Amino acid sequence: MEADRWIERVSGQRSHLPEIRELGEVEAEMRSLLKSLQEAQAAQTPVRTAYEDSAAEAGRLEKRVEDLEQALNSTTASARDLAAIHSELDHVRELLSKVEDRELDLLLEVEPLDQLVQAIKSQAQPVVARRTALQSEITELQSSLDEELVALRAARRERASALSSDLLARYDAALIRAGGSGAAQVDAGRCDGCRIALSPLDLDRWKGLSPGTFMACPECGRLLLQ
Repeated sequence: MEADRWIERVSGQRSHLPEIRELGEVEAEMRSLLKSLQEAQAAQTPVRTAYEDSAAEAGRLEKRVEDLEQALNSTTASARDLAAIHSELDHVRELLSKVEDRELDLLLEVEPLDQLVQAIKSQAQPVVARRTALQSEITELQSSLDEELVALRAARRERASALSSDLLARYDAALIRAGGSGAAQVDAGRCDGCRIALSPLDLDRWKGLSPGTFMACPECGRLLLQ
């Protein structure tokens, strides 16, 4: 009985470590941060793409302005051709001004979005580190408890070998039925397995048993020890 109760305690401890509960909380926080990151990136991506496209277009127009200015400085073209170059240059400069204004607007829009994404990533870093640490701690603790369970089960087998086959069969059947242990003590007229009080008749019957004989608890079926 005591061996089985210890096995149940240690098995329960293995499954209900404080670190397991904290890991669940940490993983819930990670899921929340991931959702926030995905939402921030969904807002950031189109703005950043538009900004980069504007920057690329501004670069293209700047290069065209440079080329046209060089053409004006070095050309021996006719007045008609020079007028055409001047006209295109004015048009490209106008387009460049508009694109640069758009680029600046997008930059002002994308910077806080970039900062938000970076802030969420920075917030997630210690959470991820804690998750890794907890996983390692849980593995180590459970490994230690597994070793303890191996020792407890070995001790349980040794104690069980001292029982008669009939008594062991009754005990094991009660263990399967009730869980935890197949026997219980009587404490202040109650079965300490199910905590149900014995009736006066059952209590008298239990007290009248001869040594080495056992009755089952009427409620849980555990063998009541004397």
